Amino acid sequence: MKSLREKVSYLKGLADGLKLDENTNEGKLLKAIIDVLDDFAQAVDDVVEFQNEMSDQIDAIDQDLEDVERVIFSDEYDDDGSCNVTIKCPECNEEFEIDVCSLDDEDEVECPHCGEKFDVDIECTCGDKDIDEKEDK
Repeated sequence: MKSLREKVSYLKGLADGLKLDENTNEGKLLKAIIDVLDDFAQAVDDVVEFQNEMSDQIDAIDQDLEDVERVIFSDEYDDDGSCNVTIKCPECNEEFEIDVCSLDDEDEVECPHCGEKFDVDIECTCGDKDIDEKEDK
């Protein structure tokens, strides 16, 4: 299929070949129609060019978004930096989570359900506690 620009050029050539008299009303009308068609063809070309540029930019943004999603949602980055563990209260048998990194040297926790205090023997394995202790010194 020929482009719009080529079709308008063909019409211009056809009008020139027919030697239309631009002094007659019909000649003036046909010349004006061809000029308007040429303007439309130029506008359509401009819109197509702009659309292609926008499409390229959208593809680049889409790729950037995929990279961000990969970083955010990958398993490698799932660790939220805390050592949460679920423990069971020996008094009420309810389970709750504690952050092992936030425990003092006493390793005593209080059950949020019944208020019972009891000792736990759990070590921080993420390394954050060691970093915090070094920063305090």
